[in-house]
Amino acid sequence: MKRVVFEHPGPAAEVLRIQEDVPAPQPARGEVLVRMLASPINPSDLMYIGGKYGITPKLPATPGFEGVGIVEASGGGILGWLRKGKRVAVINDRVGNWAEYTVTKARQVVPVPDELSDEQAATFFVNPATALVMTKAVLGLQPGDWLLQSAAGGELGKMIIRLGKVAGFRTLNVVRRCEQVEELKKLGADVVIVESDGPLPEQVKTVAPAGVRFAIDPVGGKTGSEVIASLGYGGRCLLYGSLTDEPLSIHPRFLLSNNVRVEGFWLASWAKQQGIRTMLKLFRQVRAMMREGVLQSTFAATYPLEEVRKAVEHAATPGKGGKVLLRIGTR
Repeated sequence: MKRVVFEHPGPAAEVLRIQEDVPAPQPARGEVLVRMLASPINPSDLMYIGGKYGITPKLPATPGFEGVGIVEASGGGILGWLRKGKRVAVINDRVGNWAEYTVTKARQVVPVPDELSDEQAATFFVNPATALVMTKAVLGLQPGDWLLQSAAGGELGKMIIRLGKVAGFRTLNVVRRCEQVEELKKLGADVVIVESDGPLPEQVKTVAPAGVRFAIDPVGGKTGSEVIASLGYGGRCLLYGSLTDEPLSIHPRFLLSNNVRVEGFWLASWAKQQGIRTMLKLFRQVRAMMREGVLQSTFAATYPLEEVRKAVEHAATPGKGGKVLLRIGTR
C-alpha cells in the first residue's frame, strides 16, 4: 500500500513524503482494518506533524486523525464483526488515516448513512462533535444566551453559528477579515466583529455591556486573551486550540474578582471519559444534524494522496474557503 509519512517534526509541506509498497497493517483483537476513501486536513493534523500537538508521534508516523473508509477485516470481537463491509467514519489517534489502509479500534469507527457523501462522512467527527459537545454538553447553552467565539469564519465556527440558530443561543463572532462579516451574517450570525476595529472587550461591551457569560477560543495569544477579558462576572471560556502557538496573558486579578473560569477542552479526552451510551447518542445527533445541513462542512479543494504536500500547503492558507480533503480511494 501507499501511505504518507514523516520522520521528524516540522512544516508539513517540507517533511511529508509518500512511502510505497509497504505491507498493510494487520488488526489486533478489538481492531478493524479499514480501506481509506478520504481524509480531511485539519489544523490538529498540521500541529501534530509540526510537533506542537498534545499527542507525541512515534516516528516515522502517518498523520490523519479522521476520515472515511470501508471496513475490510476484523481482528476479532463482536463489534468488529458487526462493522465488516460497512462504510464508516474513522477516528484514529494511533496509526493515522493518510494511507490506503489503516487500523483503529472497532469502537472508533462509526457507520455512516448512504445519503452522506464521502466528503461529509470524512469530516463526521472532529468539528461536528466538538461544536455540539462544547455548546450543549459542556457549556449547556440555553436559548437567549450569548456565546462569544473567535475564528468564527472557520468551518467549526460556521457550525456553531448554525447550531445557534437551531438551539436558540446567540453568537457574537470574531473574525480577522472584513469580507467575512457579510458571509457570516447571511449564515445566521447575530453579531460579527472584526479584530482590527479595536480591542475585543470594548467591541463586546457595545453588544453586552456587562460582558458575555460564555466564550470559546481556538486561537490563544492576544486574541484568546482578549476573548477571556470580554467575559462578565461568572463567565466561562473553553480553550479548544492554540492556532497562534502563543501563550495567554491574563491578569490573575481579573479572574479572581470576576469569578471567571478558563478551561481546556480536547474532544479526544472528553470522549474517553464517556460511556458507550453517551457516545452512541452523540453519533446519532451528529448524523441527524449533518442530514439537516447544520453540521456539514464546505470544501475548498480535493487532492490525491500523491499530492499531499500541495494539499497541506493549501490547508495552511488563510481564507481558503473551506476544508482541504485528501481523496485516497474509491468505493
